[in-house]
Amino acid sequence: MSWRAWITFAVLCILWGVPYFFIKIALQELSPACVAWTRIALAAVILLPIAWKRGVLGPVMRHKGAVIAFAVSELVFPFFLIAWGEQYVSSSFAGILVATVPLTVVLIAPMMGLHERLGSKRIAGLAVGFSGVIALLGLDTGHGPMLWAGVGAIAISVVGYAVGPLVVQRYLAEVDELGALALSLVVASVVLAPMALLSAPAQLPSMIPLASVIVLGVFCTALALLLYFYLINEAGAARASLVAYVCPAVAALLGVLVLHEQFGVSSAVGLVMILFGSWLASSKAKSVDAAVTA
Repeated sequence: MSWRAWITFAVLCILWGVPYFFIKIALQELSPACVAWTRIALAAVILLPIAWKRGVLGPVMRHKGAVIAFAVSELVFPFFLIAWGEQYVSSSFAGILVATVPLTVVLIAPMMGLHERLGSKRIAGLAVGFSGVIALLGLDTGHGPMLWAGVGAIAISVVGYAVGPLVVQRYLAEVDELGALALSLVVASVVLAPMALLSAPAQLPSMIPLASVIVLGVFCTALALLLYFYLINEAGAARASLVAYVCPAVAALLGVLVLHEQFGVSSAVGLVMILFGSWLASSKAKSVDAAVTA
């Protein structure tokens, strides 16, 4: 890769590793719906004009159903449920749990008509990865039922993150990615607007939570997606997908160093097992790999 691609890769790893930290900060004064809606709406305001200027919105309008399905599965549910779940689990825990997306893609791809042969290597990857989830969950079993509610919310968001790119692969493969994403952000912001309005704070949030949601929308969503498109074009989808293996480590590091969250041996073992299992399960599966990086 060129030095520009390496710099883009490093920046992207940070931009997609820090959202869990900023979500935790924003939740101090904002509801989960407000955090999710503000992040999505800001990204839509930035990316929609870019897509309009490039003339890529027109063809996307012929695929309204797929765009709505992508918006709900990839944006509405994950962004809201991760924020909701982080009320009860640590930001580092959330970041590590979301790293199971590649494993989930392998599992649900056949349900969407994308059949892949499950060889011994990929089966071993699934076993290792989900064993890592069990090791990770074993840490916090004493924290009560709301912990498990938070875990359940993030688990649903993981399924959404896995379904979204599969929708792209099957129904939006011939559509410009930027146009589909821009319209999806608009759809998601409209869907989340009533919930955000009903749970809006009575007064303007203080500077730190407000700055956190601005960072989430402008940098962690809009800028990160633009950089991701650039990285795919510059270095290829396979290399760009390696971002997924670095982000959880960034999330865990921030949670421990800044928020003083617990990160013991079980967390480290769970993280390593999830990432290694994801790598094994995603290997030698061209169409599923393409879906993950779509």
